[in-house]
Amino acid sequence: MIIFLYGEDTFRSRQKLNELKEKFKKDVDPSGDSLSVLSGEKLTLDELNKASSSVSLFSKRRMIVIDNLFENKSQAIFDAVFDYLKNKLSADNILVFREEISGAKLPKYKSKLFNFLKKPVLKKDAEAKSFVQEFKLLSNTEVTNWTKKEVEKRGGHITLQAAATMSSLLSSDLWQISSEVDKLISYKLGQGKLAGNMQVAQIEAGDVREFVRGNFDENIFALTDAIGANNKALSLRLFEQQLEAGLNGVYLLSMIVRQFKLILAIKAALEQGLDQRRITNSLKMHPFVVQKGIAQARNFSLDALKKTFSSLVEIDKKIKTGKSDVKTEIGLLLVKI
Repeated sequence: MIIFLYGEDTFRSRQKLNELKEKFKKDVDPSGDSLSVLSGEKLTLDELNKASSSVSLFSKRRMIVIDNLFENKSQAIFDAVFDYLKNKLSADNILVFREEISGAKLPKYKSKLFNFLKKPVLKKDAEAKSFVQEFKLLSNTEVTNWTKKEVEKRGGHITLQAAATMSSLLSSDLWQISSEVDKLISYKLGQGKLAGNMQVAQIEAGDVREFVRGNFDENIFALTDAIGANNKALSLRLFEQQLEAGLNGVYLLSMIVRQFKLILAIKAALEQGLDQRRITNSLKMHPFVVQKGIAQARNFSLDALKKTFSSLVEIDKKIKTGKSDVKTEIGLLLVKI
């Protein structure tokens, strides 16, 4: 069986993947020996064959998870994986692909596999041979509803106004919303214990406004503004201030990458003649974020944005593979821009 999870909402796709893994361990192999997770970016056919053919004492079935295969630069691996799925995939194996892209503008050798994975297939007896789910970024209303459900899932309660406030502050960043939800629930439960009240954590709009780090986007705007103005000294100072304030370097890098990705998308839309309303609808972002992004996009040429974004992606890979550290790499980038 083939399962394909893809889209830019990486939080929900990761959540779904974790659900599938837990279900497999619960229903098929509690030991987890039959579950393999492979890095798609560096995947080789030998690794795939080894994971598919290895034998577990506890289960005949195997689940093989391949994360971000479409980051792989080898054309040969895409041809090999396509052939493997078409002709060699065992009925005893469950192959799960998770991708953080929508599939747009892929080269032909990648789009062939992507389009194959996107089509759910049924056997003649109607049993699924494949399952496909796309995770698009949520709209503001969808984020508000998601936040309410997520708080309730974690044993708390949040008012509609509080959830909407969270959405307006953090847009569609479910990773940060999830973190803020945990902090708010812990805080409200702590308040209840101090007061001798063990009721469910009740999150109000005032709690969100007081404790959620909504000003972080403003700090990122200030940093990218300084970069756009070619103010290297201010850029470095703002970056270091965030690190000194205790913000995790990897998370800070991810937010800088996110911001430049947004500015790049806005710049491309502006050059196509789209106005603010149409850009907001197209990107499904909060109008305020788009408004600020448009102002920033005017500080950059499209080529400059592409080069900066490409450099940030390379830095992200270096950090994740342990080849360097965030402070060094971002510092060097800010000096070069």
